[in-house]
Amino acid sequence: MKFEFLGFEICDKVATITLNRPEVLNAIHPPMADELSQAWKQVRDDEDIWMAVLTGSGDRAFSAGSDLKWRSAQGEGVRDHNRREVLDLTQEGFQRGRDNWKPLIAVVNGYAVGGGLELVLGCDLVIAADHAQFGLPEVRRGLMADGAGIHRLMRRLPYNIAMGMILTGEFIPALKALDFGLVNDVVPMEKLGDTVDSWIDRIIKCAPLALRASKEAAVQGFEMPLFDAVATIFPESERLYQSIDFVEGPKAFAEKREPIWLGK
Repeated sequence: MKFEFLGFEICDKVATITLNRPEVLNAIHPPMADELSQAWKQVRDDEDIWMAVLTGSGDRAFSAGSDLKWRSAQGEGVRDHNRREVLDLTQEGFQRGRDNWKPLIAVVNGYAVGGGLELVLGCDLVIAADHAQFGLPEVRRGLMADGAGIHRLMRRLPYNIAMGMILTGEFIPALKALDFGLVNDVVPMEKLGDTVDSWIDRIIKCAPLALRASKEAAVQGFEMPLFDAVATIFPESERLYQSIDFVEGPKAFAEKREPIWLGK
């Protein structure tokens, strides 16, 4: 699939999506949002894709969020911007969908602010360069992060830390984000690729259906009472129990060999 505003590559079961508007710090305008929605759907639906990486082009920004200058040039008003942005961000497949249970890694190579941070919060793991910064600056523009940014940030950080970011619109540096538990690793830019590859290698060794079942149970179960979560057999778990891989794992262990995962 070819895109104008995204890079999209598949290699060894891993899809890499690159936000590709570096001249505007990879800011998101509706054409890019539409392409990103299509890319997420392909990640979700293609059985040859076992996990995905999301990053930005260049070394200045992952994404600066919504492209307000583009919207202004198109004659969109502020109210149109707000409602359109909410619709864009909640399209099926645009961010981590409720039905996309493949592992997603955000590789943050600079600013991840506004809608850029919302994309990061839609991923499962976050690897950041040491010059990266994170924030929701919407309140400084008379807007609000109503494309899920506020709600996801409140679920990822302690209340007072999240509210400090939301109510000031200020950015936090990568190392502070690491201290807060918002990211998994912070490394120099020149080591970012190797660090991401290390995470991919460790994840891709695991059974793909087991990964999806585990992610679905973790995410869905988090919103449920503990007893209900434990008692629930989620759809991806049922698929795992009926799979060839479910037999292969214990068999390989007993035979003292590496398992051969088929994803089915």
